[in-house]
Amino acid sequence: MSKVLLIDDDVELVEMLAEYLNSDGFSVSTAQNGEKGLPMALGGEFAIIVLDVMMPGTNGIEVLKQIRQQSQIPIIMLTARGDDTDRIIGLELGADDYVPKPCTARELAARIRAILRRMEPGHQDNQQPITVGDLTLWPQQRRIQWRGASLEFTSTEFNLLEILARNAGTTVSKKILSENGLGRPLAKFDRSIEVHLSRIREKLGLLADGRSCIQTVFRQGYLLIKE
Repeated sequence: MSKVLLIDDDVELVEMLAEYLNSDGFSVSTAQNGEKGLPMALGGEFAIIVLDVMMPGTNGIEVLKQIRQQSQIPIIMLTARGDDTDRIIGLELGADDYVPKPCTARELAARIRAILRRMEPGHQDNQQPITVGDLTLWPQQRRIQWRGASLEFTSTEFNLLEILARNAGTTVSKKILSENGLGRPLAKFDRSIEVHLSRIREKLGLLADGRSCIQTVFRQGYLLIKE
């Protein structure tokens, strides 16, 4: 039973989501503010965190920032519908995904399962290390080395990079990246893939010739350079 931490000051919404998730096979704990939720999130007890952006006191963005300084635990942000600014800021700071509010408990459960499923050892048939140039991934351990140095990646960043590495030298569409990396269909005007890949590029740095190892192929998708 996966343990979920839900941090949100909306008492009615929290009760509804927690009741559904508990009945759907999860074990849910709650916190009504960032001050209480942050130490719980860093305690190592939970498999995933659902974090509301808009909270009094320490808001969700600040909580996310502090968590990412110490942990790569999967985080789903709850954002106001249509608020692209908070959404993009959250992704840039390392959120794995977002769900616009108001949301259904069923949708949130599906997003949680999609992220946790892709973290399970053995979700790919071939569990041998994947090496592409200076990049090596160990899917079962969810570990990455770049030029011999270990790097910290969020769950979603790892998923996306693994897909590109398995298809190195071939263009992968945003549709495939969203479905297989985020666990959901690609939505119109959704910039999540771009933001996640920007973070991945920043962590990997540039090749000797000054290029990024992840190239954008106009109107087709993204390609990991196969050296």
